Amino acid sequence: MESLNRMALELVDEAIDFADELAIETFELDNGATVLDFGVETFGGYEAGLLLAEIQTGGLATIQTESGELGGATLPHAKLHTDHPALALLCSQKAGWELSTESFEGLGSGPARALVAEEDEFRQTGYADAFEFATLCVESDDLPDESVAEQVADMCAVDPGSVFLPTFRTDSIAGSVVLASRAAEMAAFRLAELGYDPLDILTAHATAPIAPVAGDYETAVARTNDALAYGGQVHLTVETDFDRFDELPSTARDDYGVPFEQIFDDVEWDFYEVPTEVFAPAQVTVDVLGGPTYALGETDEELVATSFGL
Repeated sequence: MESLNRMALELVDEAIDFADELAIETFELDNGATVLDFGVETFGGYEAGLLLAEIQTGGLATIQTESGELGGATLPHAKLHTDHPALALLCSQKAGWELSTESFEGLGSGPARALVAEEDEFRQTGYADAFEFATLCVESDDLPDESVAEQVADMCAVDPGSVFLPTFRTDSIAGSVVLASRAAEMAAFRLAELGYDPLDILTAHATAPIAPVAGDYETAVARTNDALAYGGQVHLTVETDFDRFDELPSTARDDYGVPFEQIFDDVEWDFYEVPTEVFAPAQVTVDVLGGPTYALGETDEELVATSFGL
């Protein structure tokens, strides 16, 4: 497989070339790193969000929008497909890098994680990237500074001038799009946590409603998680059967039906206190090659509509 960061860099170059059309801005930090503002101080938009989601997957997934109905309203949905789920979703798209400096807090996703390759996903898949450029997508209320670029450069063993940091707020149009694109990643991560070999997941196809942009971070986090846990639908093609597929969807958890605003309130918004099984899509279909097909879980349109303010 070609380097995830090499493939992502082609998409980053596209974003830079068409920054005006995407309603984003790019600028260079004093240490040479490049920041791409996909929705922190810029407007951004759906096209920006779609390209950003593709960057997050290292170019190994196709992300589009489609129209759907929710609570009597027509709303856009994000649709993702990949034939490389382990690499695209777990080794790239997953938000697994906590960024923290004296002046910055954020969450990192994207192919730069594969240059470090220290998370469980990389031990499970045996994948590690090697490339002279690093692309880390950053979810934060603020734009990264030189300290962030230096942290990423040190971890990835590249020069700071070779670091690219596409950045978005949770409560932005691009943020709503990229977060709605994570239903398949949730399913793949949950399956790997249950002990299934992620390399046996052959294809992933998913859709989820794109949350209306909230006026504050906490509402945005709650809405985007409700969209996945109660509105996300995933189809997986897998190579081998498994006796724990029934634990995949969010309906398998004891507190199914509780909106995420309440879930986060109960732990005083300390995300590390939330059990990982909470983060799962609402409905999952698993198609075993040459074997059975499992239809698991269900969506809760009323809960999502209420969360969206419909």
